[in-house]
Amino acid sequence: MTEKEQQVKHYLDLASRSGRGKFKIYIGMSAGVGKTYRMLQEAHAMLRNGINIQIGYIETHGRTETHALLEGLPAIPRRQVFYKGKMLDEMDVNTILLLAPEWVVVDELAHTNIPGSKNEKRWQDVIDLLNAGINVISAVNIQHIESINQEVKAITGVEVKERVPDSMLQMADEVVNIDLTADELITRLKEGKIYDQSKVETALRNFFQADKILQLRELALKEVATQVERKVETEVPRSQQLRHESFLACISTNDEVARKVIRKTARLAAYYHADWFVLYVQTPRESVEKIPLAAQRHLINNLKLATELGAEVVQEHDARISEAIIRVALDKQITTVCIGKPHISLFRIILRTNLFNQLLKTLSSNDIDLIILS
Repeated sequence: MTEKEQQVKHYLDLASRSGRGKFKIYIGMSAGVGKTYRMLQEAHAMLRNGINIQIGYIETHGRTETHALLEGLPAIPRRQVFYKGKMLDEMDVNTILLLAPEWVVVDELAHTNIPGSKNEKRWQDVIDLLNAGINVISAVNIQHIESINQEVKAITGVEVKERVPDSMLQMADEVVNIDLTADELITRLKEGKIYDQSKVETALRNFFQADKILQLRELALKEVATQVERKVETEVPRSQQLRHESFLACISTNDEVARKVIRKTARLAAYYHADWFVLYVQTPRESVEKIPLAAQRHLINNLKLATELGAEVVQEHDARISEAIIRVALDKQITTVCIGKPHISLFRIILRTNLFNQLLKTLSSNDIDLIILS
């Protein structure tokens, strides 16, 4: 672990301590979607309700509508720093800690502080505030999230240098996506609501292209969905959670039926945006020494097809097919088992014994559905 990684881990470990302030992050696919605007609207609403909220740092980028919302909001003066012949402004973390407002608004979470500041990054300043019990509202663009930095580079052709560790999002009590369509965002740009008119044409030729915006929008929506899922898993009792579908396709060496089961299960999984698995149970009757070469070849091709369609392939060796299905279904937290018509060779053995009843009973008691595909 590098020294920088150790520093990041140190700050995140500090933030995991109990008694810290609440943390809310507004996230968006790009500049101009309205994150700062929404933070300021929320600040006004809190102020009207008698909550002690202060502006720690806001960057309006000269946007008229956003700047107008600053009026009437109490703000903590910025710290002025002389650096490389210029007088620059930074958030005054020490004054915020001293005044200890109930809530503070901190924009530009990924910002790199001027050298000589207490912390290198603003997200580290935010952790200091949270550790002092101060609640924080902040904002960040999706392209600044560490783990998807390379995906953003592939989309935009630009590597973003200022980044925020993913753990900051995981630490947040709330992550709110500020969403616009590509057309709406481009319209705002053309109207001069994002950048000065002199920069609009350049922006349209580079970052603000519909296909790039659409892909960044997808990343932002997925990131927020992931955070919501994590919050549900940790805070909602399991008995009250909506079920996340997961499919298990059970196949045999019957080539034609196996392909149908794989393709139909793939379509079901795609419809439900679900994970899915393909299970082949090799019985002693289908050992390498006994199975015909043609059947082996078809099986290999079908398992390859399953992988190409997005499945995870599971192979088991067991004389008791029903028990193998149950074992894998429970291990993979399957919600739906898909099999071919019962007369196929894989299930002929099951149907002739009470094992099929055992399969149905066990699946039912674990709230696992069984679909017999035609």
